[in-house]
Amino acid sequence: MNSANNRDDDKARYVRGLFSRISSDYDFMNRLMSLGMDISWRRHLLGAACVPRGGLILDVGTGTGDIAFEALRTDTTVHATGVDFTAEMMEIGRRRDSAGKIQWVQADAMCLPFADAVFDAVVSGFLMRNVADVSTAISEQIRVLKPGGRLVCLDTTPSRKGVLRPVTQFYLRIVIPLLGRLITGKTDAYRYLTTSTMNFIEAETMADIMIKEGLEGVAFKRLMFGNIALHWGVRPK
Repeated sequence: MNSANNRDDDKARYVRGLFSRISSDYDFMNRLMSLGMDISWRRHLLGAACVPRGGLILDVGTGTGDIAFEALRTDTTVHATGVDFTAEMMEIGRRRDSAGKIQWVQADAMCLPFADAVFDAVVSGFLMRNVADVSTAISEQIRVLKPGGRLVCLDTTPSRKGVLRPVTQFYLRIVIPLLGRLITGKTDAYRYLTTSTMNFIEAETMADIMIKEGLEGVAFKRLMFGNIALHWGVRPK
């Protein structure tokens, strides 16, 4: 048990340090690596979240706040909270226009500092592949979600076999680390992002975990040639 906890702590420290180092380039590199499609992915995510007028939304692993900002842009009555354990990422977000409308909280996704059943929707974007234990992270998100509220998760999923798989593999293995080195000088960080993408669980496995943790109506759809998966489910009333 102790060795498992140590591995979890090591991963948390590594991920925190990595995102601290790439925080200044993170938004630009996201646009570049996703070919600008990350904007539409966030809109799909918020559409699946179904946040009511005046509702409370929690963005776990908010980073620079892209999802929280998009939620406010979509509906100015929404109350958005962003939580992340990397202070440097949130500091970038705090410098953006309308940042004062978001509540910024530094905390670990594995132990959220909120009471039970607070939020109308809990969302995350590219968080789950970086947590030490996916089931624990999902359980924590369900805990702070109101009965009837929606949990929505956007993340990578391994590419499926097909004619496009070699292209995808080349892009992940070669192009992204190369872009990371040329633009940011941080090859190792973008090699980790590539590895975590390729080694993350299948979309079907993520759906199974969400069901096992107690969500109803769990479903998902693939985006970007099947390499991105959007999952959603409802906490039972």
